[in-house]
Amino acid sequence: MPIRTSVSSSLGPDWVLREDGLRHRRAARVIVLDDANRALLVRGHDADQPDRSWWFTIGGGIEPSESEAAAAVREVREEAGLELAEDDLEGPVMTRAGIFHFFAETCHQDEVFFVARVSRHEPSDAGWTAQERDVLDEMRWLSVAELRAQRIEVFPTVLPDVVEALAHGWDGVVRHLGTEHDDDPA
Repeated sequence: MPIRTSVSSSLGPDWVLREDGLRHRRAARVIVLDDANRALLVRGHDADQPDRSWWFTIGGGIEPSESEAAAAVREVREEAGLELAEDDLEGPVMTRAGIFHFFAETCHQDEVFFVARVSRHEPSDAGWTAQERDVLDEMRWLSVAELRAQRIEVFPTVLPDVVEALAHGWDGVVRHLGTEHDDDPA
């Protein structure tokens, strides 16, 4: 799909405007699990929809010169203060294309998910950018039961099932979720 890069955006330079009007980027995400098989998640909101909140995995855009695994390791360090090596990652365990509205724009994000297992980690937001501080609210370790009991949205929606399956070890199969429209009501 051809892109137009001349139109500026609040999203940042890694989001390119395609001719179909969608902002697009590739992203690496990490399902960080602790010894109790709880997932480390971030709760955030959209500056344009401050009353809507959701939980999601740690991760972000892949820079042009980065591999997916290198981006995943960098994002975990920046967003949660967790130092990992690429060898600490399993996967990719899952992929999806997420289409959603953010900063008053429609975005298409191609995501690849890894899993990382840690014994203990107290998450730190010290690496959050000013933009992240405006839209990210907290980080928390959540069990599968807590994920399923959430009254706010969880992305991807299959995350509780994936975390439960990963608790028994990764089976080596990459789950391809296809395209998900995150703004569609369930």
